[in-house]
Amino acid sequence: MSDQNKPAALDRSDSRVRHDEGISGAIRAFIDRVRSGDLGMLPVAVGLVLISVVFASLNPVFLAPNNLVNLLFDAAAVGCISLGIVCVLILGEIDLSVGSMSGLASAMVGVIWANMGMPVVLAILAALAAGAVMGMIYATLLNKFGMPSFVSTLSGLLALLGMQLYILGPTGSINLSYNSALVKFGQILIMPHWLSYLLAILPGVVMVITGLGTMRRRAEANLSSPGLSVLIAKAAILTAALLVAVIYLNQGRGVPYMFGLFVLLVVAMNYLLTRTQWGRSMFAVGGNREAARRSGINVNRIRMTAFMLCSSLAALGGVLASARLATSSQQAGAGDVNLNAIAAAVIGGTSLFGGRGSAWSALLGILVIQAISNGLTLLNLSSSLRYMITGAVLAIAVIVDSLARQSRASHGRG
Repeated sequence: MSDQNKPAALDRSDSRVRHDEGISGAIRAFIDRVRSGDLGMLPVAVGLVLISVVFASLNPVFLAPNNLVNLLFDAAAVGCISLGIVCVLILGEIDLSVGSMSGLASAMVGVIWANMGMPVVLAILAALAAGAVMGMIYATLLNKFGMPSFVSTLSGLLALLGMQLYILGPTGSINLSYNSALVKFGQILIMPHWLSYLLAILPGVVMVITGLGTMRRRAEANLSSPGLSVLIAKAAILTAALLVAVIYLNQGRGVPYMFGLFVLLVVAMNYLLTRTQWGRSMFAVGGNREAARRSGINVNRIRMTAFMLCSSLAALGGVLASARLATSSQQAGAGDVNLNAIAAAVIGGTSLFGGRGSAWSALLGILVIQAISNGLTLLNLSSSLRYMITGAVLAIAVIVDSLARQSRASHGRG
């Protein structure tokens, strides 16, 4: 090719690249990712739609605005616990004590606030501090002694359960005041309509602003980017979906503040995992611990922060659960709390094998879990069916994850 023809050829090539990176190119890229095994959150999104359709056909009350509002109230507490589970799963670890940690936190709120008469803020801070200390203990046992997290957190489950029963005493239950701000937050406080609409629009605006900044930086580095049309389309779809959801919920009671707090935590965790050095280190350690260590990452510190976050969020979940139920009892954190928290993270798309996950997994996963529970309750079916169906959904999620990993591996070799 002559020098005179090279610029024209390059221009045609650049034009083709820009065309491919438009909306049609983004669709083709998404299809290619799915074919290669990178399913992302597609399975759980499809599953959530199917669950909604099935339960709505069996009982139209399922999709009633006020029922969905109650579903969001119920999802917030276990959702916070699941968000912490995402952190340790990304490292390829596990925390089996999150249910007991949430139960102990609930008990601490009842004893310190209701029984001892201390300020509720102090009780909440004490519960969160207890969670952080437990996470520090688990990480120390793993870093210093090589104790598998499965064993240390199983021991913690029993120890924390014993502490919960001990501090609650023989009565086993402490009622919280219905007139308190904490209980109102967990049961009745709803965002004003204007605030819910503003928060529905805000993510799309932030997406456009950050996307434009990313496009500008990539252009300065002579790197390709998806293009303005793709960015606008994504922001428009997200904004439209959120507005429709908020408008529908506002036909009932509205959007709960407690669920808004949970979503805020998800957004903050997503930022930490995707936009910070700590987040990149988390995925590096989960993907290949030895390679991460050789690259200069402080593996022990990453483990420490992950376990402390996990236990602290479990404690926060216990505080929210006590607010929701207006009581601190021996039943707090018991039953299927552990199952639901871990299952939500896995069903939402976080891999049990480490190195892959997202904060949004906790949000989508707990919506699936809570939708199943709520739907079966409306149908007046026994809890045994809920356990069986949740177990089946979890098994399917793990199978999908395993098949996706195999597909990605074979695609990479190919």
